[in-house]
Amino acid sequence: MLPPGTTHLPGFIGADEEERLVRALDAGEWSGELRRRVQHFGYRYDYRARMVTPDAYIGDLPDWVSPLCGRLEAETAYGGPPDQMIANEYLPGQGISAHVDCVPCFSDRIASLSLLSPCEMVFRNGKTGEKLSTILEPRSLLILSGAARYDGRTKSRRANPTG
Repeated sequence: MLPPGTTHLPGFIGADEEERLVRALDAGEWSGELRRRVQHFGYRYDYRARMVTPDAYIGDLPDWVSPLCGRLEAETAYGGPPDQMIANEYLPGQGISAHVDCVPCFSDRIASLSLLSPCEMVFRNGKTGEKLSTILEPRSLLILSGAARYDGRTKSRRANPTG
């Protein structure tokens, strides 16, 4: 079960598109500024200040992400083309702590696409303390809006390999 304001679309992309996206990311430059590797597109998020400013613009999203952005707009209620993307690489068992994505930095909707391996997403309602979790399978899309975006904290962790 997911909190209100959450849209989960398993199999949003196929294996071929996943492979194409992974190749494009691997051809790019990863930053090691965190305990995980990241890549920023559109705007650079400042992890220390926990914000994005207009002068953090680093360029348009790359062409290789255009088909994905088009599907996001056409097949979901995302509400416009994305202008920012952050790619995070999580090693098995690695994740991020509970947080609310920066409210003034990002739009009313946040999309997350899982690639290559399952990821556990945990939702904790800040008002009631209710805790829900789900496994996001590879190639699934998760969109947070409304209560899921603003009323709680989320954390994620890459599932440990099973084999």
